[in-house]
Amino acid sequence: MTAPALSALAPLPLLHLALGLVLAGWTLLFLFRIVLTWYPSVDLTKGVMRVVGAPTEPVLALTRRLIQPIGGVDVTPVIWVGLISLLRELLVGQQGLVTLALLRSQSVG
Repeated sequence: MTAPALSALAPLPLLHLALGLVLAGWTLLFLFRIVLTWYPSVDLTKGVMRVVGAPTEPVLALTRRLIQPIGGVDVTPVIWVGLISLLRELLVGQQGLVTLALLRSQSVG
């Protein structure tokens, strides 16, 4: 590989780490939302709960338009946990695209 091609691969470890952390953070936020559905009296617009409510509510609101509650239970946070977990596995899992690109760049370099 030439020098410009090697320098283009340099951000891969940082991208791998950042994607892994962001997707894990989103998964945790949605898991908190799942637990908080058991406590309907919790207001997600006040206090510390804004940390959980503000980033997740816009995504959940859009999803609720497509998927109605099943038996009165909002399943959209569960769906997002599954989708984010799938995306995380496809990108930064053991056989993920970014992981394989990172391993290939390390074996070449």
